[in-house]
Parts: sequence; structure tokens; C-alpha cells
Amino acid sequence: MSSRDAVLAAVREALGHRTPDADRIRGEAAALLADPAAIRPALPPGPLVDAFVARVTTPKVAATVDRIADAAQLPAAVKRYVDAKGLPRAIALQPAPALQALDWSGFERHAGVAPDEAVVVGVARWGIAETGSLVFHSGADTPILANFLPLHHVVLLHARDIVAHLEDYAAAAAALPVPRNAILITGASGTTDIEGTLVLGAHGPRFLHVVIAGG
Repeated sequence: MSSRDAVLAAVREALGHRTPDADRIRGEAAALLADPAAIRPALPPGPLVDAFVARVTTPKVAATVDRIADAAQLPAAVKRYVDAKGLPRAIALQPAPALQALDWSGFERHAGVAPDEAVVVGVARWGIAETGSLVFHSGADTPILANFLPLHHVVLLHARDIVAHLEDYAAAAAALPVPRNAILITGASGTTDIEGTLVLGAHGPRFLHVVIAGG
């Protein structure tokens, strides 16, 4: 008997369970997994993009959304956002080729992200309708600090990349190389540690603005 087995046997004896009903526990676990649809949260009827928007704009998630026909309209959407917030047209742009190829005339842009960066514009790999989450995988064109340092995080999300549930993201990601970091962001950064009051921007962006292309 190994040391681990000896410790577990002692715990079982102390609890009065010399022969735990392992088969029963396995059966209950298998029953939960037999019909995943029965245990997943139900989504509103209609397109996934609408379900995502409904979730990400709830007060608890606290994000805002803009809709555009295609990614070429992203610079115009960013202009609308920064102008509405009274921000200068200066952005840190994620070095993704799809973003760099867009027409950013009228913007002062740079690739580096400073600790006090006002606005970062990036692109999410997926969106999850169940939780209103955005998924980012680290890589050469997706610097991780871009997700945490800015005051305003403006994110492009293609409607075609919205999945229903967390497990659907996991299944899609399983076919790709494993990233060094996989980050799921659900709304603006916030905490209720102090007197149960929601404070935004506690440990990341205070504002999350999602620009959905297509759908």
C-alpha cells in the first residue's frame, strides 16, 4: 500500500466509510454528462450574436456594444467611441495583421501598451454567449498586457466566432496549438470586496466596448 492509499484509507476509516460507494458516485457523474444540454444554461431563442449582446450588456457584465457590417468599419466605430467619451484619437493597436491593415487615418497609433494607456483596440478569438465572455490566446500578435493595462478596452469580435457555451469554446480550441496563456474576459474589471459595492476598473480596464462585425 502506498503512502497515499494509507492516508486515504485512514480518512475513510475515521469517517466510518470503509467501503465507499464508488460505483454509485461514478454513475451519478456519468448521468450528469449523458445529456449536456440538460445541465447547460438555456440561451434566449434566436441568433447567438443576439444572445451574446444580451448577456454582455447586463449590469453585472457592464460592457457596451456597437454593431458593424464588417471589420473595415472598425476605425469608424472606434472614432464614434472615443469621441463620445471625450478621448483623444490616440490608440494602442494590437499588432494583429487584420487590424493593422485597416485604415486608421486620423488616429495616432502605436503598438506598445503603457501602464496608463487610455485606449487599446484589439480583436477577440471567440465570444461565449452563455457568459458574455471574450477569449484571447496569447501569441506574437496578441500581447497579453493589452487586455489588462488600458482604461478603455475596445475589442473587435466577429459574429461568426461567437459560440453558445464554454464547452463549445473548449472544443474549438482543442484543435489549435496550446497557447502560453488563454484569457477569458467577462466584462469590465470590477470588484465588490469593499462593502459589497461594485467598483469598476479595480484590476484592469474600467470600460469594455465590444464592436461586433457581421451577424
